[in-house]
Amino acid sequence: RVREAVVSTQSTGVGGLLVMGGGVLPTNSVQSLAAAAAFVSFINIFGGFVITQRMLDMFKRPTDPPEHNYLYGIPAATFLGGYAYAASQNMADIHQMAYFAASLCCLGALGGLSSQSSARVGNALGMMGVSGGVAATIGILNPSPEVLTQMGGTALLGGAVGATIAKKVEITSLPQLVALFHSFVGAAACLTCIATYIHDFPHLATLDNAAVLKSAIMLGTYIGGVTVTGSLVAYGKLDGKLNSAPLMLPGRHALNLGLLGANIAAMGAFYTTGSLATGVGMLGAITAGSGVMGYTLTAAIGGADMPVVITVLNSYSGWALCAEGFMLNNSLMTIVGSLIGSSGAILSYIMCKAMNRSLPNVILGGFGTSSTGGGKPMAIEGTHTEIDTDGVIQSLVNAKNVIVVPGYGLCAARAQYPVSEIASLLTKNGVDFRFGIHPVAGRMPGQLNVLLAEAGVPYDVVLEMDEINDDFADTDVVLVIGANDTVNSAAEDDPNSIIAGMPVLRVWKAGQTIVMKRSLGVGYAAVDNPVFFKTNTSMYLGDAKKQCEALLEGLKRHYGE
Repeated sequence: RVREAVVSTQSTGVGGLLVMGGGVLPTNSVQSLAAAAAFVSFINIFGGFVITQRMLDMFKRPTDPPEHNYLYGIPAATFLGGYAYAASQNMADIHQMAYFAASLCCLGALGGLSSQSSARVGNALGMMGVSGGVAATIGILNPSPEVLTQMGGTALLGGAVGATIAKKVEITSLPQLVALFHSFVGAAACLTCIATYIHDFPHLATLDNAAVLKSAIMLGTYIGGVTVTGSLVAYGKLDGKLNSAPLMLPGRHALNLGLLGANIAAMGAFYTTGSLATGVGMLGAITAGSGVMGYTLTAAIGGADMPVVITVLNSYSGWALCAEGFMLNNSLMTIVGSLIGSSGAILSYIMCKAMNRSLPNVILGGFGTSSTGGGKPMAIEGTHTEIDTDGVIQSLVNAKNVIVVPGYGLCAARAQYPVSEIASLLTKNGVDFRFGIHPVAGRMPGQLNVLLAEAGVPYDVVLEMDEINDDFADTDVVLVIGANDTVNSAAEDDPNSIIAGMPVLRVWKAGQTIVMKRSLGVGYAAVDNPVFFKTNTSMYLGDAKKQCEALLEGLKRHYGE
């Protein structure tokens, strides 16, 4: 998600640069809006690349070969140097060729960062794409030294802010950071659209593509407004500043339909007006209306669905960028925006499928899956069994193979470091130790993978649900740490459960299942978990970090370390 936020805002930054002007400082409202758009974009660009590099460093292993990252400077210098020479010779279409090359770099960045083996190449390609896009934009504009100074100052100031944020943020706060970055994309889109309208208004009456331009401005403003407030609400919920429970306003669906109708009316007035003041006023109304709609839509979604919300907002930002590309007749923004929009939509679909829910069900704050029946959920029978630290240690040392299934509880307790040491210690003493990750575990896709990598867990023992689910039946011990809904057997056994049909990790099929939680309380889906009461399940209740540290100390004593 970070990589797509970076690439999309990089292109939004290009939109801001295209409208900048004046001198060392902006001299009118258009130039001020464009400078503000570029500023927030460069916060995202620099911050995103810094946090991406931090994550890549976490996945490094001592056995990895030495890196020579400086060699990536050779193709980058060749690209930029070749473009500069061709531009100085007034070669035809060189600027569009540079945009196309930068777009290919961005495409390669998205593809490269999708796997561990190619991630560093992907990050380098992303940097080349950013540099090439900015260089081609400056080449097209051929700005005066004063305006170039303004552009450089905006980039440096925004970059300093972004890099500072990215260096200081804790990895456990990565979902919040991604949500915040998406709000920057939306803000940059709104600012650029309004600035472009004011800038181009004197010529709109004579432009052949005036209808396309106005449509792109309307869509970019609307999607940008939804993205800004929706992302800020997601940030607040993820960071604990807002209640993570869904805000069920009375008549919220009617309210959202009313807001949509008001936005459509404002779009109609904008499209037909011949007055600059009215047009700007309608864009302001669209921004406000879409902003309120972004709030009401996102506030009605519970914390458990925030991973999907983040991917949907990412998709929104991509489509806003695509609209900007049409608006500015900029191929780079159109190509990259469509890539981000479609990839975010595809990932949203994959995550909804992992929960057996539809995207409208999540976005509209619904409950239940597509397989949920209309009857009464099954009653849970039996009593739970608790286990102490010594009992867990005995089970682990006697096991030939162990699978750990982490959930958000591990993230909240920051227990990844003792878990990593436990894994290392047991592996050294002959235990086959692996991790199983559910697609929607944590607060964003890949959060648990990153946390485990931060603690030094080799990524080749961290497996996805589809890769490990068939292995539970042959596993001696499964240790569930802070997971609930993603290991709930009711999803498979109870057709009337609201999570019926949701793919889950079948931890209950192991020889022994040990569940580490603070209490027997329900998860975000508010569904009791029958696994807690099965005969082969033992509850190890308490704070995950303290419990893991106690296990680590006990294992060290057992092995004489």
